[in-house]
Amino acid sequence: MRTLDEKETTQVFEKLFKFTGNNLKNIIDSPSHEGPDPDPGRYCFRLCKNRVYYVGESLVRRATNVGRHNLTSLGTCVGKFTKGGSFHLTIQALGILAANAKHKVWLKPTSEMSFLYGNHVLKGGLGRITENINPGDGVVVFSMSDVPLGFGISQRSTQDCRKLDPNGLVVLHQADIGEYLRMEDEL
Repeated sequence: MRTLDEKETTQVFEKLFKFTGNNLKNIIDSPSHEGPDPDPGRYCFRLCKNRVYYVGESLVRRATNVGRHNLTSLGTCVGKFTKGGSFHLTIQALGILAANAKHKVWLKPTSEMSFLYGNHVLKGGLGRITENINPGDGVVVFSMSDVPLGFGISQRSTQDCRKLDPNGLVVLHQADIGEYLRMEDEL
């Protein structure tokens, strides 16, 4: 487990900023209450086997006692670096993204299962949408009862969604909580 270098940190923060906007500082400055230390410390990002983890500093200090090849996971896996060097967010980052999301989309109950099976969000399944979404922005997808279901990339702006036909594409699927069942060996 090691700290991220400058290039890796830039890639991770750019991807997180796409979904959280200025709320990224809340993720970085959040006090950590993990571990038995009375001083809460801060959260930090660490790299282990091409996966980026969001973990409290007290746990990182304790993890130094474990051999590098024996350490499988520590904290919350936010994403992973591909062999090509690009960074992809994983579904485990949903809790962090949902708490700090800049743009949100709520699905009707009839289209929740479609999204959880890995399909994109269509206009007909849209319940609500936040204002000022532009094409290419990161959005977090919620159920109508405010349960985070996943995240994706907006295909249309908020204004375009209002005049779109019901079969028009609104959000491109990136990850959903159904992946815990579909891809349990890879997570």
